[in-house]
Amino acid sequence: MSRFVRASKYRHVFGQPGKKEYCVENLKPTTSAWDTNFISASGQYLSINWSASGGGAFAILPLPSPFTGLPTGFPFKIPDIIPLARSHTAPVLDTDWSPFNDSIVASAGDDGKAMIWKVDAGIFEGWGSDGWEPRDLDPVARIDVTPRRVGQVLWHPTAEHVLATTTGEHTVKLWDLGNPESAKSVLTGHGDSIQSFAFNPTGNLIVTTCRDRKIRLFDARAGGEAVRITEGHGGVKGARVVWMGEHDRIATTGFSKMSDRQIGLWDTGSLTSVKMTMIDQSSGVMMPFWSDNNILFLAGKGDGNIRYYEYENDTLHPLAEHKSTDPQRGMCFLPRRALNVAECEIARAYKLSGSSVEPIAFIVPRKSDSFQADIFPPAPSAEPALTAGEFFSGKNAAPKLVNLDTGAITTGAAPSAIPTPAPAASPAPAPAPTPTRTSTATSPIPAPAPEPAPLSRSPSVQSPVGTPSLAFPAAPVDTESAALKEENARLTAELREAREKIRNLELQVESIRTNARKAAALLDQ
Repeated sequence: MSRFVRASKYRHVFGQPGKKEYCVENLKPTTSAWDTNFISASGQYLSINWSASGGGAFAILPLPSPFTGLPTGFPFKIPDIIPLARSHTAPVLDTDWSPFNDSIVASAGDDGKAMIWKVDAGIFEGWGSDGWEPRDLDPVARIDVTPRRVGQVLWHPTAEHVLATTTGEHTVKLWDLGNPESAKSVLTGHGDSIQSFAFNPTGNLIVTTCRDRKIRLFDARAGGEAVRITEGHGGVKGARVVWMGEHDRIATTGFSKMSDRQIGLWDTGSLTSVKMTMIDQSSGVMMPFWSDNNILFLAGKGDGNIRYYEYENDTLHPLAEHKSTDPQRGMCFLPRRALNVAECEIARAYKLSGSSVEPIAFIVPRKSDSFQADIFPPAPSAEPALTAGEFFSGKNAAPKLVNLDTGAITTGAAPSAIPTPAPAASPAPAPAPTPTRTSTATSPIPAPAPEPAPLSRSPSVQSPVGTPSLAFPAAPVDTESAALKEENARLTAELREAREKIRNLELQVESIRTNARKAAALLDQ
């Protein structure tokens, strides 16, 4: 293999669209211009923001699969009238399924309310048969979030019954569903509409993107102002954010001042930009989705394609692109614990296009029928790590993970530390001088240390000018003193140490040259 080809077990991953009998048609998705994904998935159901008269509604449908098809008796083309979740008095703007119960979904509406719904599988019995009458769903809980709209809704990743909402007052509110009379935490300081937000894997941090072009990092429980703020994408339209798993990085999508679509990587500790990359000049908002395989999927609204990149060493390496002639209005991804590992399916998207939903399975081609552990890291499980009370009392816990082969439950990485507010800028301390050479601020590559002259026992061999002499006076071999042996051993150790330093410097130089070649290759693309 050529040394210029980067090794990756996901190099040949491809998107496989579901056959027509695995899709769902005759949908009536919302016509709202509010920027969310319009569709969300649990391990059993789909929710779709619906176009309904007399208030707001969303539809709940059994999950279509490209491998198992639709549930028995479920029609490929759904009836004109179906069961809907109708209790909102204004359009539904967002939905999100609980990570711990595939039958519980939260909704956010333009009426300023968030609602919790529990799905009874019996509502799908007899679909399309004679005499069948649809029964609308009723919410099990209502939350009066704000007098204005609730733009997004998101479940906490590790604590059960904890919900986050964004409001028209430009705040994020966290709720304990066991006591929803008032918000437990209110995150403030946004200068305009909140465009997207995301928890870190343990749920103690929240990052937001805002129409004021700033990215903010919050302590989820402390409330109040952000602990970190930075300038985001230069364009005002459609910035999104996603937390990159256990890495201390977030990824954002947005637009430059010249309306170029961009993807940015940011360090979560300091909220400084790691890398900003231009994608293209299309106008559709890009929806980012992170997979714990270290793969970032990008789906642009109005695009027919899905790009995917592998993250490694602060670089997003393009893998491939799933192309289609049907533009997507919205998209969601299936929880990883519900994937078909027997078919080497590492991710599955559900694409909302026009009046239909199409499943797209992303598959790594493998010949073996056994479980491929190298492409299936443990996935977030359906078991919460905390209760709502424990979370709001200050307790932290790593997420619980499930082995996709054995079903064994393990514990994920430790929670990220809460960043402290950034201190005032101060001059950086001067670097300490290196004993082996003089520090040079303008030299990007460290100069190698001088190699010591070889040992010599002959008095006739002269040392070069300016080099310390390591020659010894002639002496009979059989009468060499113990002191000479000790000095010889000391000098040999010094020589070994000097050579080790030289080797380390050579490795640093080679690393810098490799990075320079990669940068040049990216600029040439």
